[in-house]
Amino acid sequence: MPLRFAEPADEAYAYPLTLRHLLETALITARDQEIIYRDVVRLTYADLRQRVGRLASMLKSLGAKEGMTIAVMDWDSHRYLEAYFAIPMMGAVLQTVNVRLPTPQLAYTLNHAKAEILLVHSDFLPIVESILPSLPHVQKVVTILEGADRQLPGFAVGDYEELCAPMPDYPFEDFDENAVATTFYTTGTTGSPKGVCFTHRQLVLQALVNKGPFGSSGASFSLGVGDVYMPLTPMFHVHAWGVPYLATLLGLKQVYPGRYEPDMICRLRRNHNVTYSHCVPTILQMILQSAEKTGVDLTGWKMTIGGSALTHSLCEKGRRKGMNVAAGYGMSETCPTVSIARRQPESESEEAIVDDLTSAGTPIPLVYARIVDDCMNDIPKDGVSRGELVLRSPWLTPCYTGNAEASKELWRGGWLHTQDVATIDRRGVIRIRDRLKDVIKSGGEWINSLELEDMLATVEGVVEAAVIAVSDERWGERPLALVVTAPGQVMTLEALNAPVERAIASGAITRYARLDRFEQLDALPRTSVGKIDKKKLRADYSN
Repeated sequence: MPLRFAEPADEAYAYPLTLRHLLETALITARDQEIIYRDVVRLTYADLRQRVGRLASMLKSLGAKEGMTIAVMDWDSHRYLEAYFAIPMMGAVLQTVNVRLPTPQLAYTLNHAKAEILLVHSDFLPIVESILPSLPHVQKVVTILEGADRQLPGFAVGDYEELCAPMPDYPFEDFDENAVATTFYTTGTTGSPKGVCFTHRQLVLQALVNKGPFGSSGASFSLGVGDVYMPLTPMFHVHAWGVPYLATLLGLKQVYPGRYEPDMICRLRRNHNVTYSHCVPTILQMILQSAEKTGVDLTGWKMTIGGSALTHSLCEKGRRKGMNVAAGYGMSETCPTVSIARRQPESESEEAIVDDLTSAGTPIPLVYARIVDDCMNDIPKDGVSRGELVLRSPWLTPCYTGNAEASKELWRGGWLHTQDVATIDRRGVIRIRDRLKDVIKSGGEWINSLELEDMLATVEGVVEAAVIAVSDERWGERPLALVVTAPGQVMTLEALNAPVERAIASGAITRYARLDRFEQLDALPRTSVGKIDKKKLRADYSN
């Protein structure tokens, strides 16, 4: 027999999980709380709500309607936060445009998403002007002018602030929580960028669930009441990891840095006592260098690191500065948070604590994680056995938009395939051992490139390192180390191999991991979101 439910009252409110309710919750508890932009703009949450309403009305006056894609090209700002709410709340779809993509790829994403209205910061107007003839779907361009000498281009219908100022509030209404709220494009290593999308329900659920593992108090490594939040992950990248939605739900003071400038970031940290941020390892490295130069105190700054592996060396540097640094794990396809690292109760030594904090962490509530072989058979969760990490949760993207073949592969067997090689231990701690495509197969042995990179980062004089596979006639593949060193430092193979030899002697890694080649570089190439671009490295150093 089918299940039977009680009959609801005629006027019972069917509460849809839409983004409007996150913002309205904040207005109850934090109406006068501040939102700061580069110490130039100060708003309260009440001001934010008014500006969200005016932005929606302005967009409607330009022809925006439910289901339309509206794209944003801006630095991290209060305006971006307004778009995070106004566009989805009116039933349209927010496209967060990766402004660091090569221009042809950026144009591809706008065309693929069929964006019809663009909100564009003046810094990106030359790009838009160059590609506008190739964007047949775009009907209106609104500029975001900053600086006294900025001029409205002929192809724009007006300036953001001037167009919004006279507008009335927007009559936001409820609609289906399963409506698509956002879309953006992955920075894939092959082919064109792939589009992912997320619904109101997915974004609200992740904000609520993230509130759980982070907690509602600032007493520990958490994001909660009393914290001051500053995003250091671009707002175009997976909703700045979803944290602006969570910070708004909690009614926190929020500080937006605009374009990432290390000295400005440190100054905002000092001026507003920022207590929580998130970023990729490259940004943390820049902050540490700026703090060393400017003398800014970093003590107590909580920082979640993702995008690339958090090495033991970088974690230790942050901790020596008094920071609370820990890794998180996720992907564009996962909205993104899957797991968060934390100190385990039994860990007492500094080495054990750092090892905990640099893992991918334990899954947050409602995330199911498995490691499987090629046939989707489970591999033991013993912390040693390795397999591909596959996932289920309520907020994983259901598809790559307009790409049925890639979507089928992503969801093979009913689980989202991360293409990350991982282990899971008895406590549920996930450790990412490598990307499937980055594993080095030498002499019949698998060599973990991330493990080697972590060892190389401990060598005195090494600023950062990447390890890739290069073909070898005898062994099939061999590891090649690409290292960036401190100014004036000349590296030797013997020095790089010292921690590798110790690991071989202890039985921790195979002897095939011993390096027989390295290259010393001025800098490592980066993707548009700050990750080391191993695709380019493999192309540059292919035999």
